[in-house]
Amino acid sequence: MPFARSPVPFDHAPLPPRARWLRSAGLIASSAGLVAAALPAPAPLGIGDPLFPHLGNPGYDVLAYTLDVAYPGVNTKPLSAVTRIDALVTDDLERINLDFTHGEVSAVTVDGRPAAYASSGEDLVITPAAPVEAGEPVRITVTHTSDPSGPADTGGWVRTGDGLAMANQADAAHRVFPSNDHPADKAYFTFRITVPDGLTAVANGLPAGRVRHGSTTTWTYRTRHPMATELAQISIGRSTVVHRAGPHGLPLRDVVPTADRELLEPWLRRTPAHMEWMERQVGPYPFETYGVLVADATTGFELETQTLSLFERRLFADRALPEWYVDSIMVHELAHQWFGNSVSPRSWSDLWLNEGHASWYEALYADETAGRSLERRMRAAYAASDGWRAAGGPPAAPEPPRRTTRSASSGPSSTTAAPSSSTRSARRSAPTPSSAWSAPGSPGTATGTPPPPTSSPWPAAPPDATSPASSGAGCTARRPRPCPATRTGAATRPGTRGAPRNAGDGPGGCRKTRVTGPRGPCHHRPVGDAAGVRESSGARARCHRHTPVSPQT
Repeated sequence: MPFARSPVPFDHAPLPPRARWLRSAGLIASSAGLVAAALPAPAPLGIGDPLFPHLGNPGYDVLAYTLDVAYPGVNTKPLSAVTRIDALVTDDLERINLDFTHGEVSAVTVDGRPAAYASSGEDLVITPAAPVEAGEPVRITVTHTSDPSGPADTGGWVRTGDGLAMANQADAAHRVFPSNDHPADKAYFTFRITVPDGLTAVANGLPAGRVRHGSTTTWTYRTRHPMATELAQISIGRSTVVHRAGPHGLPLRDVVPTADRELLEPWLRRTPAHMEWMERQVGPYPFETYGVLVADATTGFELETQTLSLFERRLFADRALPEWYVDSIMVHELAHQWFGNSVSPRSWSDLWLNEGHASWYEALYADETAGRSLERRMRAAYAASDGWRAAGGPPAAPEPPRRTTRSASSGPSSTTAAPSSSTRSARRSAPTPSSAWSAPGSPGTATGTPPPPTSSPWPAAPPDATSPASSGAGCTARRPRPCPATRTGAATRPGTRGAPRNAGDGPGGCRKTRVTGPRGPCHHRPVGDAAGVRESSGARARCHRHTPVSPQT
């Protein structure tokens, strides 16, 4: 069970140790101002991640998040929200830094007592009434807005045709809610989502209640397993939740636009068989539920959010895409539930491990069920690997993405500091058959890398198949390599000691889009079919993007 402690009011005994000390010293009323005056100006921190040095924060371990959000009924207006964080303090702290931007903060409390706060870069810097000591539990409550507006490629909220979904990978969860936004600090989550009549809200985990009040309904969900912030998912829209049973009675639930229920059913009913196949490869599914979330949005990628993978509607609606291609992408995102979600990277430079495993099973599934040669794909990948390494660095030590600066939004009673190295803007360039590709897990740039092989890594299409106009495409999938003992979780395959994370989802095992931009380990890999899509990983990103482009039928 996650730690949860009710705040102790001033007029009740016993008080926490630091509050007792404050009372005896007679400093309760003035302590916040005195402490703030004695400390240097607020500054963004970080845990020194090789790719995102300002992501995450030192000094505490988050045990649980509780997110209360209220959707106004329009996906262009800010949501009102309250985020509660229960954490264990690991170092003596006079200030507590949270990752947060793109929202306005109106109040902060620490253990129920008002705390001073300011914005610096993309950090919310909190000064509690008294320092917190190592070993103490602490509860931080932030009242704020969560703004879904802004460029679509910056991550966080995704505006759909009828509401919202989330795509936080790699560094965008803090554009939605205050957090310790790094996969090294996983925690339990509770979501309470209030929406107007006619809309359905779904989140990670299992339902834990639904309460109607007036013209709105609050939907509650809880996870049974710790989760990285980048894997959080909230879906709001005119949706239907489709239930079915998976292996061993596992509850499956898919979330789809109500208007597309019949269109999508042929794809949704494939999930139990996909899960059975994956369990034969790596063992029991690690979570309490699973499902497919289909969003009516153009994202350019699919994303393995924990227990509820995000997919673009067009992936299933485009009749030009062959079944094996869509199947393999579904398996790729499912594989990430083991590799990337249950077992997560301690550092974003370990991302290639997530993507390596998911790409491996994606390709293996296509080989076993559709005859898409794994050997041919691997040979093409190795032929192109030197170019990928030259452009973006080795998979386990990729070059940091280029960063451009942007100012962080600030709220009332906050100050905006000069943008830190963690700030960025992202741009996406359209994939073309001749564009450059990056190896999975190597955050290179979108241009300048060697072109893919001229031959497809997949077997030639059958005589009656229609070949795409351009056919060259190398696949970046590599054989999973032993991984250092730097992750937590379970689910490893014999012969490997770690798990790869999201690289992309593409045809048969090699998919994804390109994203370029500053801050993101993107592990995009090229669509390894005759589709000739390249993937770049430079951008901030949801590093599991996939752009289907004319795969062989």
